[in-house]
Amino acid sequence: MRITHIVTRGDDLGGAQVHVRDLCAGLRAVGHQVTVLAGGRGVFTDQLEQSRIPWRCIRHLRAPIHPARDTAALFELVGALRDLRPDLVATHTAKAGMLGRAAARILGIPSIFTPHGWSIGNRISRKQGLLFRALETIAAKVTDRVVNVCEYERLLARDCRVAGADKLAVVYNGLPDVDEGFLAKPAAQPPRVAMVARMAAPKDHATLLRAAAGLSKDEPWTLELAGGGPREDALREMAENLGIPGRVTFRGFQRDVAGILAGAQALALSSASEAFPYVILEAMRAGLPVVASKVGGIPEAVVHGETGLLFPAGDAEALRACLALLLGNPRLRREMGAAGRRRFLNHFTLERMLSGTQRVYDAVLRERRRPLALRPVAPRPYTLQ
Repeated sequence: MRITHIVTRGDDLGGAQVHVRDLCAGLRAVGHQVTVLAGGRGVFTDQLEQSRIPWRCIRHLRAPIHPARDTAALFELVGALRDLRPDLVATHTAKAGMLGRAAARILGIPSIFTPHGWSIGNRISRKQGLLFRALETIAAKVTDRVVNVCEYERLLARDCRVAGADKLAVVYNGLPDVDEGFLAKPAAQPPRVAMVARMAAPKDHATLLRAAAGLSKDEPWTLELAGGGPREDALREMAENLGIPGRVTFRGFQRDVAGILAGAQALALSSASEAFPYVILEAMRAGLPVVASKVGGIPEAVVHGETGLLFPAGDAEALRACLALLLGNPRLRREMGAAGRRRFLNHFTLERMLSGTQRVYDAVLRERRRPLALRPVAPRPYTLQ
């Protein structure tokens, strides 16, 4: 089958880009033809080239709303799709989702949309939320299926009446496994807590720094923050003012997330809002316990008290208590990390995501009277250490 994936940014490597990269690699491995259309070029398109995944640049496709430029991007997309003649168009993120589905509709091609975090919840202002909700409701009418990355997102779309239940599917994000050398040692001392996230307001690093500032100064813990962003300077200053600059390391943007997690003893994620963040799955894959805010689909991945600990978003005292419990108990870190690793292997592998996605593709094409014979996807064997 010929599948074209459309994503807004080619110069970024967020969850949507990781999803498209790994999904395309998996689809190619089982014999499908895939092409990615992306706005601009950069770290994401570099990785596509390294993986030998064909891609094309859509010059006018950018995230900010700009009527003239968006119209030009729509014409670009129509031209590219007319040239590629895919059996199915899979769109990702809001802007690419809108324009990509419109282009597919013009050409009569079945389309699927994966929002990777709806712009209709608490992530934006109420006024913007109402606007995007109206736009998404209209776009859903010309969409064959909306694939949500977690149950929380599906229920949000259902409750906001973006689409009918028959159009809303859930396929959890999944990741390829890592070699044994990238498995963490959560019981090692001294403990290091890692947070891997862009330094922007929704990630709420400030709550994590306030929580860390109240931890025991007699314990040799450290905090490693990986990720660049507009709030980095302010967070560095905050760490100074809280008296913990020697405990906190700012690593900036890092491509080697697996390496960072392999060297940590726990993952923290203090986000104010999320859909279904990849970094939690990456931590579980590495065998790390997770301390995360109870938002979005995070509770669908992290089992409180079993694979990690959950706390109310913005509650520094609750986060501090969770961190203190883990930092003072190497055995608990090891047990939770092992449970998280098992949960990753059972629910969040690339093979499971690929299998679920192919079932959605098959259903859409069957409804369009174009049956597809799918190839089975064999799980990668792995023996827990």
